[in-house]
Order: sequence, then C-alpha cells, then structure tokens
Amino acid sequence: SCPLLSLFPGTDVGVTGGGANKENAAAVTPVTAQPLLLTPEPWNLLVTQTPAKEKAKEGETVVLNCHLNSPQHPSLTDLMVKWYKEDEKGQMDLLEKNVTNLANNSRIFMSGDLSQGDVSLIILNVTTSDHGIYFCEVTLPDGKVVTGDGTKLRIRRALGLFGIEESIGTIIGVVAAGIGGTVVLIVVLTPQLRRCILCMRQESRQ
Repeated sequence: SCPLLSLFPGTDVGVTGGGANKENAAAVTPVTAQPLLLTPEPWNLLVTQTPAKEKAKEGETVVLNCHLNSPQHPSLTDLMVKWYKEDEKGQMDLLEKNVTNLANNSRIFMSGDLSQGDVSLIILNVTTSDHGIYFCEVTLPDGKVVTGDGTKLRIRRALGLFGIEESIGTIIGVVAAGIGGTVVLIVVLTPQLRRCILCMRQESRQ
C-alpha cells in the first residue's frame, strides 16, 4: 500500500473533499469581499420663488420667477414641475408634469429652461381673474415634493374715477370709503342747509 496513505488512514476522501471546499471558498471569497452598492444620496433641493409679491396691470405679461438649486447637481430634467394658484375660490392647478393643465390655454405656460433650474411661469394678457397666490411645486425622482413659498399676484385696473388704479381686493375698501365720505359730507352740510333755509324763511317773512 501507499506509505503516504498509511500515514493518514481514512483521509483520502477528506483530502480531495478538502481541496474541493478550498476551491469553492476561493471562488466565493472575491464575491463576498466586493463592497455593497451605495444607496443614492437623498435629494436636497431648494425651490426659490421671487418676488414674494407682484403687481401688474390688466393686459400686461407677468413672469413669476421660480429657480431650483441642488448641491448634488443632478439632471434636473428628471424633475416634475407643477404650478398652482390659490384664491378665494380655492386651488386651481395651472401646470402639471412640466406642461399646462388648462384646456384651450394659450396664456399660461412654463417659460424657463428646466435643465438650468429655471421653471418660471409666464402669464400673457393678465386679467383680474388671475389674482391670487401662485405656488411652484417640484416632485423629485424619489417621490419627495418640495414647494416654494409662493408669489402673491395682484392685478390693477382703472376704476374710471379720476383715473385712479387700485389693486383687486382693495376696490371694496375704496368704494366703502367713498360712501362714508358722502355720508360725512351730508352730515356736515345739513346744519348749513338749515341755516340757509331759516335765512330764506326770515327774508320771505320780511
């Protein structure tokens, strides 16, 4: 018999088996040694709307500025932009998924370059119904939603009274003040009228 095998009786299978295990271990080791795939860093996006308040006259074109800034410098074209307006009637979606949401609309659309982080909104030929607070909302690829602080738009129109222009929302106050002024004038003039009437009566008696 082989002298080597006699030195290690019963280990012939173990030697070959051990060799196979070592080979398997050598094959598996590099796979387990590879680093795990890193999860993408969460987005940190800043949505800036300027200015906080904007005024325009009827018929003018208005640009509501909204800019995106992210320290990761990702591909901004992957973002979904939405613009909506809030007023006394509630909320109205104007633009969704980067395109206008209004049927037969030719006045309101996104005017900026998304790849440069400019998602400003343009409104052509504004009317008094355009007044309200406009919000720029951005949805990130991971589903996170970031919204700007909003821009309050006030529309001015001529009242036809001495050429005065007032913002929508303050016209009622102007009218009320006018009515109040009329009442005051009547109260002030009434005693004078009484005196005049008395003077006329005295003159007529004489």
